[in-house]
Amino acid sequence: MSVRLGQLLVRDKIISEDQLQRALAEQKLKGVSLNAALIELGVLREDDILDFLHKKYGFVSITIGDQEVDPKLVELVGEECMQRHQLIPVKKTGSTLYLAMSDPLDAGVIADIEHTTSCHVQAMVASESSIKKVVEAYFGGKTFIDRGDHLGEGGELELVEGGSRTIDIEKEIEAAEGAPVVKYVNQILAEAVSKGASDIHFEPFEKIFRVRFRIDGILYEIDRPPMKFKSAITSRLKIMSQMDIAERRLPQGGRFMIRMRNKEMDFRVSAMPTLFGEKVVMRLLDKSRLQFDLTKLGFEQEVLGLFGKAIHKPYGMILVTGPTGSGKTTTLYSVLQELNKVMTNICTAEDPVEFNIAGVNQVHIHEAIGLNFAAALREFLRQDPDIILVGEVRDLETAEIAVKAALTGHLVLSTLHTNDAPSTINRLLDMGVEPFLVSSSVVLVAAQRLVRVICPECKEPVETSPEVLLDLGVPEEDLDGFTPYRGKGCSSCSNIGYRGRMALYEVMDMTDDVKELTLRRASATEIKRAAVEQGMKTLRMSGITKIREGMTTIEEVLRVTVD
Repeated sequence: MSVRLGQLLVRDKIISEDQLQRALAEQKLKGVSLNAALIELGVLREDDILDFLHKKYGFVSITIGDQEVDPKLVELVGEECMQRHQLIPVKKTGSTLYLAMSDPLDAGVIADIEHTTSCHVQAMVASESSIKKVVEAYFGGKTFIDRGDHLGEGGELELVEGGSRTIDIEKEIEAAEGAPVVKYVNQILAEAVSKGASDIHFEPFEKIFRVRFRIDGILYEIDRPPMKFKSAITSRLKIMSQMDIAERRLPQGGRFMIRMRNKEMDFRVSAMPTLFGEKVVMRLLDKSRLQFDLTKLGFEQEVLGLFGKAIHKPYGMILVTGPTGSGKTTTLYSVLQELNKVMTNICTAEDPVEFNIAGVNQVHIHEAIGLNFAAALREFLRQDPDIILVGEVRDLETAEIAVKAALTGHLVLSTLHTNDAPSTINRLLDMGVEPFLVSSSVVLVAAQRLVRVICPECKEPVETSPEVLLDLGVPEEDLDGFTPYRGKGCSSCSNIGYRGRMALYEVMDMTDDVKELTLRRASATEIKRAAVEQGMKTLRMSGITKIREGMTTIEEVLRVTVD
């Protein structure tokens, strides 16, 4: 129920102002609707609200039983909208969509639905309890303490690392270790593993506490546990991660490991204070899902040949660029796996070390004690290395040592945050590295982005006009026979249409022309033009190839690339 409906009930003397304020306080405390708060306080019955809306404002009253919900209407309105606002699409006639709502006076919700569905909404009134029953039945009845069986047969979730410690605030500990909270957190973690999520977000806001999963690079809202459990859930996560449960003013980091279905998953946890409480984000590192095969990452055959030739050179610098979460670490780990031989000494400086690779000497960067990338690099040069991996070139000192190592007989691998391969050269020059050192040390730059892969179970062709393809960048001579695909949505992909991700690559070889432009401090645009003329495929070109091969969609390529 919206505040507006509450005020109308007061105006018509159905309830008093004092009762409304008590209900508003109850709503905020328990994270329920105002309707539910009034009923729980014994101020009104559901029938009272239905009669008021029907007789006073003329809304058609509808009885919601065990009726079937039209899947097409669910897809039109959206699962999140139905669960968040407790409404059910009843039918659609022409451009009119009939909705059963517990609060048909909520103009904001109606306007949003009309905007997203392009339909005129005709609101009807139904009891909140009956709507909730149908919604929960349709979506599997996932409630706060029952997220479904994601643990699997004999798959109890066991905490391997981390645990509670003695803390002053005993009530916080007691709440955090209560059975419902422990069960809920375990089920959220298990569900994240089951759905292949890479991150879990626990986000507190003024009136809601939201849980989201990042699946294949996109965030999806999973649940909204009651507000009264917000502190207990946050404390439980901090206890598992061995954080200070009493410290809520400063950001904290931690990690823990769980064992489920006879495999171990590592969780990196970050807690950050926000306006309405601590936001906790967890990065899930599942070693069993990691792909360390260069041939399966997304390289086109020709580009893979160029990249493979560069990584087998005895010295020089190879840089992988892209934003956070674009798969740079996976690419570099795949290179290390390819080069990891008994006769080769490999040293890495990482922040943090995400996966342990047998046979590779990995160093975890610790800025607080002075162990930064530059310090680790300097020490590596005394360790007789053949190959050096630097997690990221962040400053001039690190860049200069990396360049020196590349020029003195070592193969150096590292990352930078740039938008494309050509602008990497300008980034190094802007740091202060001399142009002649850049042109002499860098042998190859690879930029990358991740796109979602079309679900093979529901893949279907989609008609696309030639104008759209031309705007995308498809050459006019290639339009004949160019058929884009999409995922219709099925149970295998949770009706998303995508399953898994792959990389788009832009690989720039340091040819003589590119080196000459580097020495002249040419712009990124000039370098890009020269590289493309010599055969470099841009990220957009790589995306077009993936669309032609039916691997991803036009929307995905447009989402992560520019012309």
